[in-house]
Amino acid sequence: VQLVESGGGLVQAGGSLRLSCAASGPTFSRYVMGWFRQAPGKEREFVAAVSWSGGVTKYADSVKGRFTISRDNAKNTVWLQMNSLKPEDTAVYYCAVDPVMSPTMIRTTPGEYDYWGQGTQVTVSS
Repeated sequence: VQLVESGGGLVQAGGSLRLSCAASGPTFSRYVMGWFRQAPGKEREFVAAVSWSGGVTKYADSVKGRFTISRDNAKNTVWLQMNSLKPEDTAVYYCAVDPVMSPTMIRTTPGEYDYWGQGTQVTVSS
């Protein structure tokens, strides 16, 4: 599985960005897709994830109500819409795959995710 993120950039506080992650592989629809982020000097942290069909989502408390994760299995793509961005959202954002064998289970630990993209930088200025 190969993952390629795009859509990062520099934005002012209160602004929006939409991250995209394009995945290769014939079984995209059987993967949980997640977004994580890592700020300088900090550990990688869970941001959001979506189940196989898109029917179940989970968010970190810090982004609830501001970020929305979605997927299109026909396009092998997952998105992260980020609104009302804050300076503390500044980080490298990574797309990741969890091949968990459940259509509804969502895990939030980075170690559970087997495949990772190269990351895309998001910088929010105050």
